[in-house]
Amino acid sequence: MLALRPGMVVADCTVGRGGHALAIAERIGPDGLLIALDVDPANLEFARGRLEGMPCRMRFFHANFAELEDVVAAAGVQAVDAILADLGPSANQFFERRYGLSFAEDMPLDMRLDPRIPHTAADVLKTLSEKELADVLYELAQERYARRIARRICGEIRSGLPITTTGRLAQVVRSVIPRRGATRIDPCTRTFLALRAYVNREVENLKVLLEKGPQLLAAGGRMVVISFQSTEDRLVKQAFRALQKSGTAEILTRKPLRPAEAETARNPRSRSALMRAIRKRG
Repeated sequence: MLALRPGMVVADCTVGRGGHALAIAERIGPDGLLIALDVDPANLEFARGRLEGMPCRMRFFHANFAELEDVVAAAGVQAVDAILADLGPSANQFFERRYGLSFAEDMPLDMRLDPRIPHTAADVLKTLSEKELADVLYELAQERYARRIARRICGEIRSGLPITTTGRLAQVVRSVIPRRGATRIDPCTRTFLALRAYVNREVENLKVLLEKGPQLLAAGGRMVVISFQSTEDRLVKQAFRALQKSGTAEILTRKPLRPAEAETARNPRSRSALMRAIRKRG
């Protein structure tokens, strides 16, 4: 979908641990430029080390993809030939305690992927009203029990029972959501998803990328977005349709592309991936 070729300028907006960036660097060659950015400085440095020696020019930036316009300017280019955004946390972030994303084990309730963010998820639970919290859970994760969960969380905190770890939050959420049969989804999954999105302003930042990204593409340039949940995919679909309707871009994926069975067998986390792509006209 990116149609990579030697000499291209490519922005990897979520370089993470450098997996996609390795494949990009190989294809654009010594005359190409890879602009790699990520909100997580630790993963950014990991990717820098992993990409060392690759046959292309590279620039690395600790930045959110909402800052892509400034990043491209800082890289000294007028436009890019391709943009890739692979949404959601990297796999390592779910398992490292400092991020506080997982309910598989007890961790500090942090959830910040970018250390520049001033508030943790624990701070959010202490400051949002019951209605505000319910709205966050419903709007960002379509949690059907949003009001019930918000009522219990706020009641616990008002009673002097702090919620400062992932294990404690999971316990509270599970206590109010009925388990239905042998479902694969843990009852607290949507609550954790919504809080992470709220803390990291994921929806707001994605909207900025979807507005600014196409403007930064050269004529014929391509933009690919991989999302993992319906709220994000809906935003991408709507933005790409609007661009096609205005004549600015052509949609390359009539429906989102999904991983093949062989890929999901090799990498189960890819099973919910949805990929959409556009090509800029002109």
